[in-house]
Amino acid sequence: MQGAKLCMLADMLGSTGSLTGVDVAKHRLAACRTMLQKYSLGDRSRLFVADGTLFSILPVNSNLGSMEAFVGIEDNGSIFSEWTSKRSWKDRQKSKKAKAAGSPHLPSTSEPELIYYGKDSGLIGLQKRYVLHPSTDAAACTSGYDKVLVDAECTHDGSIKHIQKFEFWGWKTLDRRVLNVERTGNLLHLQLGLLTNGFKLLKTGGSLVYSTCSLTVAQNENVVQQFLSKYPSAELLKIDPADSWPCRSGDIQKTLRFDPAASQTSGLFVAKFVKL
Repeated sequence: MQGAKLCMLADMLGSTGSLTGVDVAKHRLAACRTMLQKYSLGDRSRLFVADGTLFSILPVNSNLGSMEAFVGIEDNGSIFSEWTSKRSWKDRQKSKKAKAAGSPHLPSTSEPELIYYGKDSGLIGLQKRYVLHPSTDAAACTSGYDKVLVDAECTHDGSIKHIQKFEFWGWKTLDRRVLNVERTGNLLHLQLGLLTNGFKLLKTGGSLVYSTCSLTVAQNENVVQQFLSKYPSAELLKIDPADSWPCRSGDIQKTLRFDPAASQTSGLFVAKFVKL
């Protein structure tokens, strides 16, 4: 269910902090927005349609720390007012063009599009240039996110419900969508990019969880290994509560695997990192 994890995180967040959701597909993020509103969990949330490998907007409070960062940026005086579902003429025209182009995804060169923010998200009353200005890696180390979840796109080969759909769609569709070598290669590049950028946005001492619903080593341990080899400031953390979970260790120590036979769940892979 699209938005379920986001709603769970918003519920856990409670009355402190904020939650930022990022997805390249606007229809998926719109479904998340609907879920947040349906269950009254969106007050401290903000949702961006953006490429997760390029997204570089930090939490609200950190963006207000230094005025020097905004010297030379044109100030059009626009500020965030209370969010409304009514869209401006400019936004409607942009959506029409995207729909006419036949792509549900944001072009990689496009700027992030903020499609929702709650009344307690910290945005209301702030100038847009302060909030939406891209960050630097150095700024993220001191003022980045406390926690990041990289719920990476994958082949879903560990998801029982997903695999069952191919009984109806046909196994040739499985071969084309899941087992295709070219698609898998592109996916591995995307997964590493999502993990890398998520880590860049993390503050020093913060934690990141990388997860997929794939059973393959290529999309899990191999991605983790490549990432660790490039970023010495990243360290795997033991997930202590997992001692009581129906899971086993992955091929890399401190990573976790759930498999249908042993855990009676769909297949899952989880790795937790800290930024040193």
